[in-house]
Amino acid sequence: MEKTFNPSQIEQACYQHWEAKGMFAPSGHGEPYCILLPPPNVTGSLHMGHAFQHTIMDALVRYHRMKGDNTLWQCGTDHAGIATQMVVERQLNAKGQTRHDLGRDKFVERIWDWKEESGGNITQQMRRLGASADWSREVFTMDDNLSAAVQEVFIQLYDEGLIYRGKRLVNWDPVLLTAVSELEVMSEEEDGHMWHMRYPLSNSDESLIVATTRPETMLGDSAVAVHPDDERYKHMVGKTITLPLTGRQIPIIADDYVDMEFGTGCVKITPAHDFNDYEMGKRHNLPLINIFTDDAKINEQAPDAYQGLDRFEARERIVADLTDQSLLVDIKPHKLKVPRGDRTGVVIEPYLTDQWYVAVESLAKPAIEAVESGEIKFVPENWNKTYYQWMNNIQDWCISRQLWWGHRIPAWFDENGKIYVGKSEADVRAKYDLADELVLNQDEDVLDTWFSSALWPFATMGWPNDTEELRTFVPSSVLVTGFDIIFFWVARMIMMTKKFTGTIPFKEIYITGLIRDENGDKMSKSKGNVLDPIDLIDGIELDALIEKRTTGMMQPQLAEKIIKQTKAEFPKGIDAYGTDALRFTFAAMASTSRDINFDMSRVEGYRNFCNKIWNATRFVLMNTEEFDTGNTGGEKVLSPFDKWIWSRFERTVTQFEQHLGEYRFDMAAQTLYEFTWNQFCDWYLELSKSILNSENASEAEKRGTRHTLINVLEQLMRVLHPIMPFISDEIWQKIKPFSVNHTDAASIMVDEFPHFETSLIDPSAEDNIEWVKAFVMGIRNIRGEMDIAPSKRLPVLLQNLNDADVTRLAQTKEYLLMLAKLDSIEVLADGEKAPASATALVGEMEILIPMAGLIDKTAELARLQKTQERLEKDVARTQGKLNNQNFVGKAPEAVINKEKAKLADAQMQLSKIKDQKLAIENM
Repeated sequence: MEKTFNPSQIEQACYQHWEAKGMFAPSGHGEPYCILLPPPNVTGSLHMGHAFQHTIMDALVRYHRMKGDNTLWQCGTDHAGIATQMVVERQLNAKGQTRHDLGRDKFVERIWDWKEESGGNITQQMRRLGASADWSREVFTMDDNLSAAVQEVFIQLYDEGLIYRGKRLVNWDPVLLTAVSELEVMSEEEDGHMWHMRYPLSNSDESLIVATTRPETMLGDSAVAVHPDDERYKHMVGKTITLPLTGRQIPIIADDYVDMEFGTGCVKITPAHDFNDYEMGKRHNLPLINIFTDDAKINEQAPDAYQGLDRFEARERIVADLTDQSLLVDIKPHKLKVPRGDRTGVVIEPYLTDQWYVAVESLAKPAIEAVESGEIKFVPENWNKTYYQWMNNIQDWCISRQLWWGHRIPAWFDENGKIYVGKSEADVRAKYDLADELVLNQDEDVLDTWFSSALWPFATMGWPNDTEELRTFVPSSVLVTGFDIIFFWVARMIMMTKKFTGTIPFKEIYITGLIRDENGDKMSKSKGNVLDPIDLIDGIELDALIEKRTTGMMQPQLAEKIIKQTKAEFPKGIDAYGTDALRFTFAAMASTSRDINFDMSRVEGYRNFCNKIWNATRFVLMNTEEFDTGNTGGEKVLSPFDKWIWSRFERTVTQFEQHLGEYRFDMAAQTLYEFTWNQFCDWYLELSKSILNSENASEAEKRGTRHTLINVLEQLMRVLHPIMPFISDEIWQKIKPFSVNHTDAASIMVDEFPHFETSLIDPSAEDNIEWVKAFVMGIRNIRGEMDIAPSKRLPVLLQNLNDADVTRLAQTKEYLLMLAKLDSIEVLADGEKAPASATALVGEMEILIPMAGLIDKTAELARLQKTQERLEKDVARTQGKLNNQNFVGKAPEAVINKEKAKLADAQMQLSKIKDQKLAIENM
């Protein structure tokens, strides 16, 4: 083996071997186990959220594959209607063209060309992460077979009256000129204003004061609403006001929705431009007055003076005109949530348009029952409340988009607007028995990408055909996804799969937290805190990292801030940590928390963990590959240390499988880390030396230790493999020839997961070695506290031993002398007085190390005094920071917590130093 672990030298070659050998495909035997990959956008690249969830999915898939299950990780990408169309439109714009210059068919052809050239970036990045998805079954939501499934579902739902076309309010992007889903709308708090306007009553001197954050929408007002119990306005209900600037008469209505305590208690109602107003408008049968064009300019429904103005230009004109007419009462600063399109950044408008909808009430009922009955289980369970809340208040689903890229709606209109739905125009004519001369035009809209992805569980398995995959892998075993798409994807998959297959799409839904930066902030380009998983794997120079974080940034001040921030955080760029270290970090952080703060120091720590495993393997091979390990029948005797590590390993296997079964990846990772680093690498390797280097140990005992070294390590690699696939396979290939696991498997990933062996659990051996460890640690702690060199041989006295201590001492005395580097171990007789000593306890047994001649009392006190003074300064400085209200008020919570931890650590060290001084002074 190479002296140092270099992941870049093994990862890609290892992955290519796996894929070339077809190891990711289902085996065809065993219990079915299937995970559906939430299809990433074809335009996308791997981000930290992807890498986190893909690590979890891959760990589960690799584990079940090794357990002998018929395992499928079904992968594919989503056509991402808006995002993909924007990518190609930008390319055309750069050449001075628009999609209209090409026409619909040529434009769609251009997108397909782009997809073939550049659409596989994210799947290549998934491979870098070690994702063992069955790429031979990779699908794309615009593939012919999936498109046919989409068409089949639409037609069936329409024929059953569950899809209809209607004019309703939607989220509208005035740049993209399409309806968008709520998930594509970012609502963040911004500084704005509240305009207070006077609305005079018709034929009266009275008036009402209304407040709005969007004065331009007043042109579409249909009413003013007050609360029915508001004594201030009861006498006005039923009267009308004269709407300023328009002259229209609109009623004053009473509605419980109005909050009497907010503002003046009077609310202007614009049903065509506000979702809450829309619902109130339906209750009171108010007219829907749309004052906007599809690109957010004022239309002909408004007075001539405003027509053609952009909505924000119209705002300025309206405010000026109201001021001139003494109808503007006040303008106040106001914080408000502004909805912006996540692709364009423009303010989203509630907009009244004709769209296609799914009537979901009848579909929602069996989907709710599937979770209520326990047929589908959320993990953690509390997410089912979120699911119920949305499903029990579900609204009809807008499924149409005004785009060219996507599944075109299979509906045709005649000249009178009558709708005909079918697979093609010929199919429609035959289905509805239409005359040849009747002119039909297909709907220009496409379906929302969430509609096609709702069919993912069964469309990817060959539905509507009755396939073996459909029978085998529906329902799938678990869906791994984020809480943000429970409504948009998870619920809709349950509804659609129940409707069209009669079964559930998956048995469990594991909801992950959201990856944030170390301060708990959401990762975003504008904050300059985005981390690229591939950069963490390969490393990146500082200049390249700065360029990546600031490219395309239009605000120089923001770019400068991000440059400064990046230099402070990564003064030398980002080191190459390798895939296994990154994956182990994700697993170790996968708690049940809603938010997961990513800590770079954890990745560095787990890279050290990889190095530890590598070096341990080199030690094991040096002591086994040219020796008899007892694998071919030679007599072997297991020492107490061998029995202990086998017992601890079997417990580790059990705990790991239990944690994985409960989706506690953090606890599974901690279990592996604790055993591998602390028990095997630190303790067992050291303990094994006392056997291998002993002149008194028999060849059978040494053979037993060599046997244990190589075989525990080989099985440990198999347990580590689901989370750390590359290093485990690389090591396994090297040690397999010397282990009892003489398998023909070409890779660890298709080998068996270790079976739990009850016979190897040995509580007595565990207790005995824990006693040895406590003994050795007691000696080491005394050395550390008294600043005694690790190499100095020490005399040890023991007193207050019980029968078990006496037995254990007799069995392990030779090893204790070697492990603790002791000159002698003597037991004091009852009543014998011990000299001045440093003391440690193992249970009730006292370990005494006489201090005479071991330390210079004066020099040691001087050293401790110096350390005490430094710690006192650290404590004072940190306390000063935490008592500074300016610091506490501005610093992020994570920074404050770090300072508190630093203070607690310094105070603990200070207490220990004082205790040491007191012990030495009393000698």
